[in-house]
Amino acid sequence: MLRRRMFHKYNKNHKNMDQKEKENIQEEELKAQEARQETTEEQVEQPENAEETTENEPTAEELLKQELEQANQQLEEQKDKYLRLSAEFDNYRKRTMKEKAELILNGGEKSISSILPIVDDFERALKNMETAEDVAAVRQGVELIYNKFMTVLGQNGVKVIETKELPLDTDFHEAIAVIPAPAEELKGKILDCVQTGYILNEKVIRHAKVVVGE
Repeated sequence: MLRRRMFHKYNKNHKNMDQKEKENIQEEELKAQEARQETTEEQVEQPENAEETTENEPTAEELLKQELEQANQQLEEQKDKYLRLSAEFDNYRKRTMKEKAELILNGGEKSISSILPIVDDFERALKNMETAEDVAAVRQGVELIYNKFMTVLGQNGVKVIETKELPLDTDFHEAIAVIPAPAEELKGKILDCVQTGYILNEKVIRHAKVVVGE
């Protein structure tokens, strides 16, 4: 009888232990299932995040479009710069042409202005000649006007070409006649100047017409 009770108690305890173990096993399986589900969800979310990251990056077509827009912008800037430079050059060209035309028209203004006082001297000399009786005084007055005139020419860059007893130089002289030289050392040299030659700023503006000895 006692043995039956002990056996019955053992069976009851064993059943209780089996029930707890089952519950523990079920609880562990449930936790494992939940862990597997969380892992699966993370794996599912990860590609979505990767896809979102890929979507944020520009595609090759978008990159080409951006480069094309930048190139068009640079082209417009260069075109605008070219138009402005072209307009500035055109204004400069017109201004230069105008200044050149004014220089051609009025370039001799300074020279003419410096000669006008000499013209006044000639007018006074001519007026005095009407009543003058002293020829020497008239000649002296004319020489003063001439010297004054030559000084003004020199101030404006005009020089007289020297000729007296100099060798003939075709760069400055033009021989219009050849005569026998009065002396051996004068052969090939200028004996007389028929028309004076002039240089303006180191450029011959009129050759001196001369007579050369032979």
